[in-house]
Amino acid sequence: MLSETLAGLDLLTSSVVVLDANGRIQYANAAAQEILKASIKSLAGQRLSELFLNGQELQKLFDQALESQFSDKRQDLILERVGLEPLQVQMSFTVLDNPQIPVLIEFSENVQQIKQDREERILDHSQENKELIRNLAHEIKNPLGGIRGAAQLLELELPERDAKELREYTQVIIKEADRLQTLVDRLLAPHRIPHIVGDVNIHEVCERVRSLIMAEFSHGLTIQRDFDLSIPDFRGDLEQLIQSVLNIAHNAAQALSERIERGDAEMIFKTRIVRQVTIAKIRYKLALELHIIDNGPGISADMVDRIFFPLVSGREGGSGLGLTLAQTFIQQHLGVIECESRPGYTDFRVLIPLP
Repeated sequence: MLSETLAGLDLLTSSVVVLDANGRIQYANAAAQEILKASIKSLAGQRLSELFLNGQELQKLFDQALESQFSDKRQDLILERVGLEPLQVQMSFTVLDNPQIPVLIEFSENVQQIKQDREERILDHSQENKELIRNLAHEIKNPLGGIRGAAQLLELELPERDAKELREYTQVIIKEADRLQTLVDRLLAPHRIPHIVGDVNIHEVCERVRSLIMAEFSHGLTIQRDFDLSIPDFRGDLEQLIQSVLNIAHNAAQALSERIERGDAEMIFKTRIVRQVTIAKIRYKLALELHIIDNGPGISADMVDRIFFPLVSGREGGSGLGLTLAQTFIQQHLGVIECESRPGYTDFRVLIPLP
C-alpha cells in the first residue's frame, strides 16, 4: 500500500505531502499533519490548494510541476487559513517518476521571516507607544501640578482646630500627586535624557549588572557567564545600556523568587556575534547578541507579545515601565529586544548592530 511505502517519511522533521495528478493529497507525514492541524484521514483526497484562502499560487506551482516545467523548485509562500495564523513556509516541489503520485511537496516554516515580522511588529508598536506616552504624560502633567498646588493652599487655609485631622487628607492628595509626578517623569525620561555616546564593552555592562543583582539577591541565585570575548567595543550610551540590561535582569530575578527561596535559581548572561541579521528592515553584516536567560516560571503566551507595552506588568505591584524603557533605550542603539518563554526557561535576546 502507498501509506506503507511512504511510512519512512514520518521520520522526517520537515513536512511532506504527496499529491496525485489532480493535486489531491494521497499522503501526509506526521509533521505535515501537525503543521496543517489535521489528521491524514481528514486530509486524504483533499486538494492541497483548497486548504488555504490564497491557494492559487500553490496550485500554479503544482500545475507547472505536473507539466514538467521544472524537476525541483523552492518557493517562499505565505498561506492564509480560516481561523488560524497564516503559514509562512519555504516549499520544495519535486517531480516524481510515478504517474499515480507525480508531485511531492516538502515544506517547513520560514523561521527567519517569522522572526523578522515579529521584530517589525515590536518596532511598530514601540513607535506607537512612544507617541501615546508622550501625549498622555503631557496631558497629565499640567493638571497634576494644579491638584498638588490646590492641596497645599487648602492645607494652609485649614482652621486650627481641625488642621491636624484634615491635614492627613491633604497630605494624601499631595503624596499621591508626587507619586504620579514621579511616574510621569519616568514615562518622559527616555525622551529627555541625551544620548551620551562613547566606546562600550558589552561585558563591562554585564558585569556591572551582575554585581548589582547579586548585591540584592545574594543567596539562592547564581548568575552564569557565557561570554564571547572576541566581541569588539562599539559606540553607545553606557548608562542607557546598563539600565536596559538591569531592567531585564531585575525582572528575571523577581520572577525567580520561589526558586531563590529553594536555592536553585539560575540566570545566564550569554554574548555572541551573529552575522547577516535584519533589524527594522535594515540588513547588518554583524550584530551583538546578548541573551539574558533564567529558569523561572516563564511568561504566559498572551503576555509575551505585550510585555514591552507601557504600564503592562505580569507582576503584582509592578509599574510596567522597566521593559518599555529597556526596549526604548535599545532601539536608540538601532537594536531590538525579543523574548522567548516557556515554563522553566525565559530568554530575552538583545540585538545591537556592530560597525
